[in-house]
Amino acid sequence: MPQVVRSRIGAPHGPSPATPSPHRFRSLADREAVEVLHRAARVLVASLPALTDRLVEALYAQEPGYRAAIDSGRAEVWQEVHHSLRHNVGSLIRPREFRDSAHRTSRWIGETRAEQGVPLDAVLHAFRMGGAMVWQDLVDETARRDPDDVRLLVHVAADVWNFVDEHCGIVADAYRQAERRLSWRRENRQRLVVAALLDGTARIADLAEAAAMLGLPEQGRYAVLAVAAAPRRPGAAAGPPLSLPAAAPDAPALWHPGPDAEFAILPLAGPPGELSALAAALDVPAGARAGIGSAVEGLAALGDARRLAETALRACPASGGTVLLDEHLPDALVVSSPALAGALADRVLGPLDRLDPADRDVIVETLTAWLDADGSAQRAGARLYCHRNTVLNRLRRFEQLTGRCLTRPRDAVEVSLALAARRLLGT
Repeated sequence: MPQVVRSRIGAPHGPSPATPSPHRFRSLADREAVEVLHRAARVLVASLPALTDRLVEALYAQEPGYRAAIDSGRAEVWQEVHHSLRHNVGSLIRPREFRDSAHRTSRWIGETRAEQGVPLDAVLHAFRMGGAMVWQDLVDETARRDPDDVRLLVHVAADVWNFVDEHCGIVADAYRQAERRLSWRRENRQRLVVAALLDGTARIADLAEAAAMLGLPEQGRYAVLAVAAAPRRPGAAAGPPLSLPAAAPDAPALWHPGPDAEFAILPLAGPPGELSALAAALDVPAGARAGIGSAVEGLAALGDARRLAETALRACPASGGTVLLDEHLPDALVVSSPALAGALADRVLGPLDRLDPADRDVIVETLTAWLDADGSAQRAGARLYCHRNTVLNRLRRFEQLTGRCLTRPRDAVEVSLALAARRLLGT
């Protein structure tokens, strides 16, 4: 414990200047005040159990933040208060002997109360209540022994209250350090839990605890969003790659970084079409890609939801945009089996590779426009700024080169998948 009563009677360094007589009287008064303080403090040390009882009762009555702690462990709180008073009152008598132990006690109290969730204001109020009670007992004991000596305590009052303020600072510093450590542990634990859920490695027995920690229903509906963001601009602030509209306002999305993408767990609470509305509302930055997987039931299925989101992300064009898996299932089939998709593309579109690249690209562009127009040569021509007969001529040429018939459903499906493979896989 710090030296509560600073020495005021030591000789200054160097020659002593002429000092008016009132200063000498003040020094004598300080010495007498220290002696009075020591006498009263020794009486307090002898009656610490009773002082502890009164302080614990006062805390229970006047500080709501301590009531839960006292109700759940009165004996523990009593020991803490008694330990603190013993070192602090002892510091009034032997400051050098008790300084370090008093500091350790105050730090321990700050850390312990932070871990228990007692508000810092309540802890500081408790320390000031203890200081006020000790001071009042010092005054009362001095008045009982010799009322005339009470006036001498004025000379040490500032030192006593400076001591209280010093230990409030120690408690606050220890409390905030412990709070930072606890926050880091909670965040780290949450990251591990979210990672296990997304990996599909979370144990069924741990799901209830995970739900409570994350504030999510164990049996709710969920989807996962995967985002491959564009490179951040130099100096740009770190954070989620994009903002999300609240699908379930009471349970916001949880972000988790991955090696190649960032994932968001999306709690769902709306109608079946809410994923389509969510995809339409996403404001994806230029160059970023986003994939939204299908909805799943329960936290236990989040591993499947992540894999579906990754499939949707792979089906997203390289130029960027958003892909909702449920609306791009053929593309999802292609990217789910790239080797087979590449083989299909080579089989269906391989003959076009013998053409001049510009000629090949015209045929591929016409095929794509015709399929996007649901097989309408008129609408495809409007999209390509050419006559419908030009479109039909190009399609016939494709059929001649590849041996495929676009009016045959099976051939049309294979052509569509082959074009998706070329577009998504670059085969």
